[in-house]
Amino acid sequence: MRDNGLKGHFIRQFKHVWWADSRIADALASVTGDIPEKALRLYTHVLAAEHIWLLRLTQQDASQAAIWPEHAALSDCRRLLELNKRGYQEYLGELTEASLSDGVAYRNSKGVLFETSAADILAHVCLHGSYHRGQIASYMRLEGHEPANTDYITYVREE
Repeated sequence: MRDNGLKGHFIRQFKHVWWADSRIADALASVTGDIPEKALRLYTHVLAAEHIWLLRLTQQDASQAAIWPEHAALSDCRRLLELNKRGYQEYLGELTEASLSDGVAYRNSKGVLFETSAADILAHVCLHGSYHRGQIASYMRLEGHEPANTDYITYVREE
């Protein structure tokens, strides 16, 4: 096991996030006919939430960003996935072990002010995506499609 500190841990976790998000996009793209609406809606939510948290972590205004975007196409999702990946790579590259405990002040989607450590936000982003990717897999299977395997252990084995 690699011991690169907490920053190294998050870099590895986010490599899984990008890998898993890409696998979901590929699975949705492989659908013959219409993409299951609930699966695509959840996928756009995952990517939008990742983006909103990145804006908050980098102290940018996230108040106009939709947490549940309407009518996004898969091509829009792929663009947002790449934008998120580049943004998190830059953020994680500049992050220090000490700054992981720094509080990040932000307003939630209802306008309520919170302050949360950068480490807890990064953990949330990873866990939130995993939760919804499981739901996406269920919707894919219910519609008769093969879901993507986005398990962390699968990522590690393929890394």
